[in-house]
Amino acid sequence: MMTPEFACMPVESVTDPTEAETEATLLAGMIADEPRAWRDFNDRYSRLIYRCITRVTARFSAVVGPDDVREIYAMLCVQLLANDKRKLRSFEPGRGNKLGSWIGMLAIHSAYDHLRTLKREPKRGTLSEAEGLSSELPDPHDVCVFRQQVGMVSEILAEFSDKDREFITLYFGESLEPEEIAVRMGISVKTVYSKKHKIRSRLETLLVQRRLAA
Repeated sequence: MMTPEFACMPVESVTDPTEAETEATLLAGMIADEPRAWRDFNDRYSRLIYRCITRVTARFSAVVGPDDVREIYAMLCVQLLANDKRKLRSFEPGRGNKLGSWIGMLAIHSAYDHLRTLKREPKRGTLSEAEGLSSELPDPHDVCVFRQQVGMVSEILAEFSDKDREFITLYFGESLEPEEIAVRMGISVKTVYSKKHKIRSRLETLLVQRRLAA
């Protein structure tokens, strides 16, 4: 029986040759870093991705909020770009699978990965403490939306140090456990969590700056 999460996406095979050709062209454009292809990808699949994510997270509303949903979406985009777009290159349209079904499944897996991460992380501050924080930058979630800016991620990642790119690959690309990342990089587990939040914050800041400069 199909679970509720997987009901959010189409599961039928690609039977229309034109549709299969369109998906193949879109995929090739994304791998080639064509901005138009990434825009088409978001126009076509962003609602599906958000729908799949929220189907998973809705049952955990006590600990997961809208910010988490946006983070899951953003990290899915990073995963698609990590390791020279290894995930994108692994899709095999020749087997008759729909690109949308595959993307939806990745979104569901990303949502569950995020929930597992929340269980592993040290206790966070309270919401009231977070509301008291201030910043001169615009709200990253209002300005830095991957739905419109995902085409910039590859270029932005190039601005990180080799160590930070290694961390991004291990944490967001390969989804390794924090303990394994700590051993691989010679840092503490606490530093892994701290580095994750700092890198995410920097990603958001760089995207804001690019959008304001556009």
